[in-house]
Amino acid sequence: MRTFIAIDLDAPLKDKLTALVRELAPLAPKIRWVQPPGMHLTLKFLGETSDEKAAAISRALETIAAGSPRFILRLRGLGAFPPGRSLPRVIWAGVEGGRPLAALQKDIEQAAAALGYEPEHREFHPHLTLGRVKFPGRLESLVQRMEKYREQDFGEMTAVRLTFFRSVLLPGGAEYSILGESNLK
Repeated sequence: MRTFIAIDLDAPLKDKLTALVRELAPLAPKIRWVQPPGMHLTLKFLGETSDEKAAAISRALETIAAGSPRFILRLRGLGAFPPGRSLPRVIWAGVEGGRPLAALQKDIEQAAAALGYEPEHREFHPHLTLGRVKFPGRLESLVQRMEKYREQDFGEMTAVRLTFFRSVLLPGGAEYSILGESNLK
């Protein structure tokens, strides 16, 4: 099964981001926009995971969560990868979580590596993916509208749990189910 570890967003933040997506979508029909069930902050993508490893991951997440404090997660700004171009591949909302988020992600990365998962060599840059470009093309009108939200504050929530997700890729997009949740202290 295909799995990842994330912080799921609260409903009010999902509502704000859904309204933003509704505004942007007509400007970019070649983008697959994320639906509310897919609005989460991915901390570690694991990929294919056996049932045995899933159980070990669940145990590791319980340990990590028990030693990690709850913290404020703020969504601020809108951007794209690659940055500064009219040919974006990914549209994202920025995520601020400070040291607690960075420490939590590092602990998860280390636990996953100890269980045999490939470590991520890139620095963690928290962001929430809102859309993925399906077919490359020029999207000047979208990029111009996004500038309006470059520094926008979309709100905050208290991160209270880690969620261990399973995702199934379907023609209409990924379908998510929760394998487990671990409450932060």
